[in-house]
Amino acid sequence: MAAAPLTPLSFHILLALVGGSSHGYGVLKSIETRTDGADVPSTGALYLALQRLERDGLIEPEPQPPADADARRRYWRLSAQGRVAARHEADRMAALLDDDAVRALRSGARGG
Repeated sequence: MAAAPLTPLSFHILLALVGGSSHGYGVLKSIETRTDGADVPSTGALYLALQRLERDGLIEPEPQPPADADARRRYWRLSAQGRVAARHEADRMAALLDDDAVRALRSGARGG
């Protein structure tokens, strides 16, 4: 059975954590960079999504934050389940985009 699609924000958060743990502001900046500022969530939406992803087991608190970490910040990392979910979502999106109609749209081809 295929996994349910992730919301765009959830997928962005998981992508932000693929390279290692981060705090919320770091996740926000990663999303901002990845989308060239076009899809930056509000702080409230981001933290609600982080809480939901943690509750769902896709991310987990980082037990060993960096030595220079600000003690006021909470760090998250991908869980094994989160890495699988991110991989499934990337595969789902790649399959969706591997379509003649999508290629025609992206190339600017006009249909009848």
